[in-house]
Amino acid sequence: MSLALGACLLVLFLLAGIGMPVAYALILAATAYLAVGGQDLALAGEQIIQGLYDSFILLAVPLFIVAANIMNAGTISERLLKFCVALVGRFKGGLGHVNVVASLIFSGMSGSAVADAAGIGKIIIEMMVKSGHYTRGYAAAITAASATIGPIIPPSIPMVLYALISDSSIGYLFLAGIVPGLVMGAVLMAMNVIIAYRRGFETDEVVPFAELPKLTVRAFPALLMPVILLYGIYGGITTPTEAAAVAAFYALLLASVFYRALSWRSLYAVLAESARSSAAVGLVIGGALIFNYIVANENIPGRMAGALVGLEMDPIIFLLLINFLFLLLGCFLDATTIILVIVPLFIPTCRLLGIDLIHFGVVAVVNMMIGLITPPYGILLFVINAVTGIPLGEIIRNVLPFFVVLVGALLVLIFSPDMVLWLPRVFGYQG
Repeated sequence: MSLALGACLLVLFLLAGIGMPVAYALILAATAYLAVGGQDLALAGEQIIQGLYDSFILLAVPLFIVAANIMNAGTISERLLKFCVALVGRFKGGLGHVNVVASLIFSGMSGSAVADAAGIGKIIIEMMVKSGHYTRGYAAAITAASATIGPIIPPSIPMVLYALISDSSIGYLFLAGIVPGLVMGAVLMAMNVIIAYRRGFETDEVVPFAELPKLTVRAFPALLMPVILLYGIYGGITTPTEAAAVAAFYALLLASVFYRALSWRSLYAVLAESARSSAAVGLVIGGALIFNYIVANENIPGRMAGALVGLEMDPIIFLLLINFLFLLLGCFLDATTIILVIVPLFIPTCRLLGIDLIHFGVVAVVNMMIGLITPPYGILLFVINAVTGIPLGEIIRNVLPFFVVLVGALLVLIFSPDMVLWLPRVFGYQG
């Protein structure tokens, strides 16, 4: 390890340890590397500018954030919830199933777990607690667990970032996320049934089937968004970035014109919040771009690949070890930081071991979403705590069964690359 890299890591861990935001810690640590190494400090600005301007794909991130925030600001989320209640609320643990199905549907619009939890999640928690059939801790836990599906089913902001650092196809990544997202939904609903019977949750009030057509019609325009996005991308009509713009415009059209639920004041608040969220992500991306220069300059991926070649490691063993590392990191770091800073270290090794990068990317993103609910520092746990006021201890106690089944689903995806790659191959993927 060079003196410059040692100084960089020392500054990074020191600043992160005292609670400085990761984005600032990355930028300052990279600056320390350049200073100790005798390189021009202007390289930091150059790397950020080149990285951002050369990555048209990054425009998709703020556009998906805008689309998600508009969905939450209008009545779109509420209409989708009423549709889900009519669809699956009649079964044992009904509102728990509604929670999961609503996340599956909303994930096709937002691409963000935090947007899912803070928006539609807050509404469904209030519904579950008000019904009197569920404890507030359980309502919060299943909401946090189901929100992890958001970035798996397309569109997905983490997969956009993974495509950036791995040079993979966003279209195939989006397709590869559909089956894993459904698997995650299935295991969460299965666990919800088990817990509902064990704890004796009463059956929720059933919405008559006669009302289902009316509720479907009211929710239908919103349900069309995932269809429009996927058809635009896979029909060759739009690029993923253009599809993100279409998603934002369609959400605005629905909320302001069709549903008439978005005032000028609300729109201003939505755009301001979206700008803040985009800036926060942008800072992490900027810090990661400089850090990636350091990684390349020190040839860290090459050294790691060489060491693993000497060990003759089996690809499955490698995937298991890396996923264990990602789960540990997910306790302390957000998904954006892990994808942009840590994941690039292992991509050359994946190529060397013959691991498909689409499979690796989807498994990594699923892992990081599980990290969002991993105690004690899972970000989604804090988000739910902040928007509802439910004590963190109650949320953590109730989220553990869902964490266990999600880890089980992750293991299935690791050992079953054909399951992940089935849909991309149907659409012509040759990996």
